[in-house]
Amino acid sequence: MPHTPLTTDNSAVVLIDHEVGFSNLIGSHTIEENLNGTLALARTAKLFNLPLIVTAAPEDFPAGPLYPELARVLGDTPVIHRPPLFDAFENDRFAAAIETAGRKKLIMAGIQTDICLALTALTALDRGYEVYIVVDASAATTKETHDTAVMRLVQAGAIPVNWLAVGSEILRGWVDQPLAPAFGELIYEHLPSWRHHHVANDAIAKYATK
Repeated sequence: MPHTPLTTDNSAVVLIDHEVGFSNLIGSHTIEENLNGTLALARTAKLFNLPLIVTAAPEDFPAGPLYPELARVLGDTPVIHRPPLFDAFENDRFAAAIETAGRKKLIMAGIQTDICLALTALTALDRGYEVYIVVDASAATTKETHDTAVMRLVQAGAIPVNWLAVGSEILRGWVDQPLAPAFGELIYEHLPSWRHHHVANDAIAKYATK
């Protein structure tokens, strides 16, 4: 299938079940890694003004509320609390939100990769959407479980990405892009190694001119 890039006009971000109770089950990533990737993806969606569809179990469900840090990033973005249905498309409000967004490309992440994320993504593929699975904003009980779920989705037609790849594909480059400074700062905050690399390069350049 010919590749068409992610853009602000054709893409939406979907976050599924990033809840504190589920985070205690994950073993494919640390909680800190999953939280970092999830926040970075949500902030990327906000920065580029992408539709952001968020769903979770009822607030009184044992899985618990959303990550508090994620709730702060989301601000007034509505959260679709659905009954404990693994495939979020079985909830009419979620399905309607996806349709209302009107975007062909769904950038999806969730916990657990092999259950709610996988089943929702498979239905999205069946409905004709192009699905991107953000692997560093998703997690499962073990690395094997996570990797196998991603493999299953890739075989079904999904595209594996990370949050940085998503933002970079939308930004297209650092030249003549008004949002480049803000995206660069977002990268620095969530990937400190990038800031360290640039600081080191600046120091080398200054030293070389002595």
